[in-house]
Amino acid sequence: MLEQIKSPKDVRALPAQALDALAQAVRDEIIEVCAHNGGHLGASLGTVELCIALHRVFESPNDALVFDVGHQAYAHKLFTGRRDLFQGLRQADGASGFLNREESEHDHFGAGHASTSISAALGILEGNRLTGHDGRAVAVIGDGAMTGGLAFEALFNAGNLDSGLIVVLNDNDMSIAPNVGAMSSWLSRKLTIGDTYLGVKEGIKGVLSNIPQGDRIKSLLKHTMESTKAMLTPGILFEGLGFAYLGPVDGHDIAAMEEIFHRVRQLDEPVLIHVMTTKGKGYAPAERDRLCMHGVSAFKRDENGDPVNAPSKTGLPKYQDVFAKALISEAERDPRIVAITAAMPDGTSLGKFGQVFPDRFYDVGIAEGHGVTFAAGLAAAGARPVCGIYSTFLQRAIDSIIHDVALQRLPVTFAMDRAGLVGADGATHQGVFDITYLRMIPNMICMAPSDENELGGALATALSQPGPTAFRFPRGTGTGVAIDSNPSPWPLGKARWLKASDDATISILALGPMVAQAEIAAEQLAAQGVAVNVLDMRFIKPLDEEAILDLASVTDMAFITLEEGVLAGGFGAAVLELLNAHQMRSPVIRLGLPDRFIEHGSVAEQYAAEGLDAQGIIKAARKLIPADHKRQRRNDEISH
Repeated sequence: MLEQIKSPKDVRALPAQALDALAQAVRDEIIEVCAHNGGHLGASLGTVELCIALHRVFESPNDALVFDVGHQAYAHKLFTGRRDLFQGLRQADGASGFLNREESEHDHFGAGHASTSISAALGILEGNRLTGHDGRAVAVIGDGAMTGGLAFEALFNAGNLDSGLIVVLNDNDMSIAPNVGAMSSWLSRKLTIGDTYLGVKEGIKGVLSNIPQGDRIKSLLKHTMESTKAMLTPGILFEGLGFAYLGPVDGHDIAAMEEIFHRVRQLDEPVLIHVMTTKGKGYAPAERDRLCMHGVSAFKRDENGDPVNAPSKTGLPKYQDVFAKALISEAERDPRIVAITAAMPDGTSLGKFGQVFPDRFYDVGIAEGHGVTFAAGLAAAGARPVCGIYSTFLQRAIDSIIHDVALQRLPVTFAMDRAGLVGADGATHQGVFDITYLRMIPNMICMAPSDENELGGALATALSQPGPTAFRFPRGTGTGVAIDSNPSPWPLGKARWLKASDDATISILALGPMVAQAEIAAEQLAAQGVAVNVLDMRFIKPLDEEAILDLASVTDMAFITLEEGVLAGGFGAAVLELLNAHQMRSPVIRLGLPDRFIEHGSVAEQYAAEGLDAQGIIKAARKLIPADHKRQRRNDEISH
């Protein structure tokens, strides 16, 4: 059936009786592709009927459908001429896992982070007004993203403008993890008082239909019931912000949603439609386990949905689990330590900390800025807060880090998970900017552990400092090294020598997981007769200035800096700044990420493409071999 769908016009042309079959075909396609490639399965399965109804009533691309994050937009991709591209979902040259303006004219606004859709849709609507375009704008936002402060800033603005913005609140009672906070509690009223309201309403209708003047009494009671509904259901909150509120409505009833969408399409006032969906709808494993089936790797399409390659079978621990275990150990020794996450208790493994220390664990929801300032307040009161936040999400809180933490020299620790390249999640999630955006901040100490054992040392170092610290670690599993159960703090600003040679004229200064690539390259270069030094720098800030300057004083010494982050303002730039300040002229080749966004694909593909693997390092080293050394090596080869 999907072969007939080349654009949203084809969805609108289908007869109503064909829509259930279309929904089933879309679900089958999403499950099949995600089973092969991985992806954000649960939310997109839950919005199939919603996407059908939206595309039946609104006319994309003339009307803008703005999906928050993109977790819920796979059906939208299939309806907008991207079925072939969708087969390569999250793979190089395939469809992005999120919305992407460069991928389709139907993606009006790109998104991979939460809570942006209402602001963007409002801007598009006002832009249409200014340019004389008659298109409508619809923001589709999940109940998890609605907990973010940016969403409410947009609601305040939209209500004040009295615009014709349409907001569809897709409420499946869960984002990546169970929702937290007052907003979640408020929306949950629909499940209790809301159901009671509907039951009472139907009961009254039944009784009055059998008595004289029942219709007249029913009309009088209707106004009373509607007023009562406003007091009892979540609608009063949104109506107080200037929105007309409709719902809750069944998000799997296409006809009901079409009817409401047709009605609101004619309105000139801001409207919020509260739609109830089931996360993972239509695939039993995803409905049973809405957490694990939110974002999946390749899985077996059976009654269990087990992963094709279960990570536990590798025998290697995940970095996030090593971090959580190390933090629990530190917290057992220091009662001041508390842990904070921003809606990612499982993604950061800090939920395990919360199980051990429930009164010292805080999930602040999708509110990174608040989480950082909240941590600053805790630190000001004598606590030792540790914020476990993905690198890509921490960049949403830069002002809070500068103004509320660093300026006041407060001892807040930032543990940045998913730092570096993350592969299939692509440009919106690559954790490649933190070195630059933290290195520029006064009073900040920045570290990059090279393996899972070093991770414990970085944490111990951070907790020993009197001011703000940050350390970054990658997604995935460790290297299999033995882990010290009681790590000691590192000497501040000192690198760790891994390979040293009196004959070396090249020194590789490596950070984090790049250290492993540097060691592989060094071994291969040694086999080719080229000796190099390898240093695990550990610290981005403060740099090991003494080690670098001592090396720079060696005749003909050259450097390769190696970082899994952007080159602009990064670690390599810090080395250049140091050499320049001391008028040292050592040649430097910086290996890192260029001035462009890195799209989706495997991490191995990304390493190779950007020259960050061992072969890329060897290629750079050959450029730095002195000419006389090259001539001697050539003569040796001829003699041999």
